[in-house]
Amino acid sequence: MSVRLVACLLVLAVVGGCRLKEEEAFSIPPPADVAAPPADASFTPSGLASKVLQPGNSNVRPTATSTVVVNYTGWTTDGQMFDSSLGRGRPAEFPLTGVIAGWTEGLQLMVVGEKRRFWIPADLAYGESSPDPNRPTGMLVFDIELLDVR
Repeated sequence: MSVRLVACLLVLAVVGGCRLKEEEAFSIPPPADVAAPPADASFTPSGLASKVLQPGNSNVRPTATSTVVVNYTGWTTDGQMFDSSLGRGRPAEFPLTGVIAGWTEGLQLMVVGEKRRFWIPADLAYGESSPDPNRPTGMLVFDIELLDVR
């Protein structure tokens, strides 16, 4: 076997291995109710829908100006996951003054330790359309676990 052939085979193996890793990207399957809020969801006057998945273990609630520490995953209503702190392997920390309106409103309904699913209408998220192809549009669905309030 020639040195050139061996080198080509090694390059193909490396490139093929890189492609395999891209295909195995982190993903969490969407919840069964991702397309629309279920009948037992709670609604706020703004249209934000939510359902408690796991009760909290505290009485501590964030305010509209709090900074929160959360684990979260977000999907579009067609089931495409677009973001998750779980994929990064660490919780996210956000000031509620710097997130979409649906998060600011919704997180104030939670207590530390609680896990809740939110169906956030487009007008409380990024809208129905965006010039940024990487920004999700329409109603968004988030599973959020509130870990801490700062």
